[in-house]
Amino acid sequence: MNPDFQRMMARAAQQTRGGDLMAATRSIQDALAGTVEAAAEAEAATQDRDVIDVDARVIEDHPIGIGATESLRSRSTTREHHEPPREARAPVMDEERFLAATYARGRASIDYKLYVPPGDPSVPRPLLLMLHGCTQNPDDFAIGTRMNEVARRNSWLVLYPEQSTKLNPQGCWNWFKTSHQERGRGEPALLAALTHHVMAHHRVDARRVHVAGLSAGGAMAAVLGQTYPELFASVGVHSGLPSGAVASAPEALAMMRTGQDTRSTARMTTSPPRPIPTIVFHGTRDMTVHPLNGEHVYADAITGLTGTERVEHGREGGRAYTRKTTVATDGRALAELWLIDGAGHAWSGGDRRGSHADWQGPDAAGQMICFFSAHPRTGDA
Repeated sequence: MNPDFQRMMARAAQQTRGGDLMAATRSIQDALAGTVEAAAEAEAATQDRDVIDVDARVIEDHPIGIGATESLRSRSTTREHHEPPREARAPVMDEERFLAATYARGRASIDYKLYVPPGDPSVPRPLLLMLHGCTQNPDDFAIGTRMNEVARRNSWLVLYPEQSTKLNPQGCWNWFKTSHQERGRGEPALLAALTHHVMAHHRVDARRVHVAGLSAGGAMAAVLGQTYPELFASVGVHSGLPSGAVASAPEALAMMRTGQDTRSTARMTTSPPRPIPTIVFHGTRDMTVHPLNGEHVYADAITGLTGTERVEHGREGGRAYTRKTTVATDGRALAELWLIDGAGHAWSGGDRRGSHADWQGPDAAGQMICFFSAHPRTGDA
């Protein structure tokens, strides 16, 4: 049997096991065509794409910037040494992909999926960390929020970590435990490390990294905004709770039911919330997380800021809404609160095929991307 044919079919099998069915199909077609040139070009194209390994492995963290740039430069130099001069070609374009992988850091590991939109992978793109709610998983969350559709139109990478039921039986992020509310430990540290890992393996605009979530994921997004402000430029909280509001499961259940802020005056004085650009969505008939919690998240986002509040009433997708916006003197929106009239505990403007999704409301995914796009990170923190 032709050795080139054998090699291409072996590559196709490996790509199939890795979940890259489009690449596998191309490899089979190249093998059947029987041309050595096609096989060589397919191999070069595969080397040009950044593909995260599916197997779990421990990867040492390193700062984004010099290390990543030198790594890319060394691969480019190797190709130039072995390839003969040829006419200038258009850049290799990413195909739309939804990659599954596992990230390991020390003894901790986490499964995740990464949405990669079509486009030029050499151009830095924004990255959104999306945190699902209880009982959800990345696939369900991506479908229900329609975030991949919006990301495709705007050329964003979207990262969906999956909470293990070994760490929480309901698959909830442990936002209500003090051990998971601080920088450098617990789930915030792991999620930040995962975000850096993806940034190291894909061209990401470090000034445009954002985080959003639903319910428990929204509460953890608020925690990440407070603990890693140098990483996340802005925050989106849908049907969630404010950062550091509770310290135990009983306190969490009480605040979810009543919306009463249980944070003590002493605690608020010693560690007041850090203002960070935040967009909040909450249904007025949310029976799982009281709507007052959305008000608290919004209040934290504008703590200590000087701005003018604007109130707008409108209707979109079959539901009325009230939109509060705190605007700076230069016209920038510092924070937004969308109260969706009659909506329950569900993602506004979502896809009914996903869980906890309300297709009738305003498009939360689209509004979040619009808000995030207007808030790149500035300065050192």
